Amino acid sequence: MSEKKMSSSRKHHVKSLMLAIAKGILEEEERERERDREKYMAENCPPVSMPRTMQELLELCKEFHRKMDVVDEERYDLHMKVNKSNKEIEDLKIKVQDLMGKFKKPVLKKVRMSADAMLKALLGSKHTVNLDLRANLKQVKKEVKEEELRDVGDWRKNIEDKSGMDGRKKMFEAEA
Repeated sequence: MSEKKMSSSRKHHVKSLMLAIAKGILEEEERERERDREKYMAENCPPVSMPRTMQELLELCKEFHRKMDVVDEERYDLHMKVNKSNKEIEDLKIKVQDLMGKFKKPVLKKVRMSADAMLKALLGSKHTVNLDLRANLKQVKKEVKEEELRDVGDWRKNIEDKSGMDGRKKMFEAEA
């Protein structure tokens, strides 16, 4: 188990060789990408010949629109595939966390919710519960006050009793 240490000059030489090889590989990959790009452009984008008449120009525009529609469809399809893949990746990450047994506790946000909305969320949309607290209160009858107002408001009632000295005497006795 004896480990031989490399000298610093040897380390420097190996490192420079590795960087030179990596640089060559990167340059080759860049040339390969450029060739692929030129090949794709030659296949899919032929050189444009400028039309001389209005009819030829209209045909060229229609052709461009058809090609744009095809490209948009492909872009949409790729976008949907990427979204689907991202969802699958998230689901797999959750499954891995479940299997590992370690959970990250998410930060919960404070949500203002009425009691009705909370019960609806807990019980589901099938159960509609309405907590109208005013509906459960007892109703107080106000008939007593209305009778007093009628007695005070009706001045013609017992007018004969109140006329004369007898009436005045009854009024003073009622107040005292």
